Amino acid sequence: MHEAGAEVVLVTARPPWWITDLAPAPSDVAICCNGAVVWDLHEQRALEEYALEPAAAARIVAALRDRAPGVAFACELAAGAIREPAYVPLWPSPDMHPRRDALEIVAAPVFKLVAQHPELTQLDLYELALELCGEEATVTYSGEQLVEISAAGVTKAFALAAHCAELGIRPEEVVAFGDMPNDVPMLKFAGLGVAVANAHPDALAAADEVTASNDEDGVAVVLERFL
Repeated sequence: MHEAGAEVVLVTARPPWWITDLAPAPSDVAICCNGAVVWDLHEQRALEEYALEPAAAARIVAALRDRAPGVAFACELAAGAIREPAYVPLWPSPDMHPRRDALEIVAAPVFKLVAQHPELTQLDLYELALELCGEEATVTYSGEQLVEISAAGVTKAFALAAHCAELGIRPEEVVAFGDMPNDVPMLKFAGLGVAVANAHPDALAAADEVTASNDEDGVAVVLERFL
């Protein structure tokens, strides 16, 4: 909240081309791909990009293939999502571009590298990615089965903090809502971090407050106190 009123920002793991219809009506920008892209919702263009650079991405792809044979990748980039031949989407959706090997895709900067494995659990793949990425990239997860890899230091909190600083909004004036591990840095950054009741345990532990579940309009319950 600030003197001009409330700035409503959708902060999501989803890419820009998925969120136009989801963004709240008052929003001017959305923070997408776990902080890798700040997107102008009116002009449909990137205002800021924090991409995973080719050298880092290629090393990570090679290291995961070596330690977890069978791993498959998809990448989010400015032109849309590109998947490897073995990558299985979580829900049926057409390919945006012809499928290619991940090392070909990451020859250019990507917003986010997504990994999945046919046998490893999500937690096992996440812990392996954390080990292999080290300080070279940021690892998190939100949806089922997938592990998400971004440039070092790039999180939802990183991009939201930069956006707030540009608008003159102090962290203590920020109210943030989340439910998954990729929301944890943002919940800690905000003056009031709120998790919904059915959130992941990591999000619940990071939050200042727990509201009703998303099925019970938990976000609206909190917003009514401010708006």
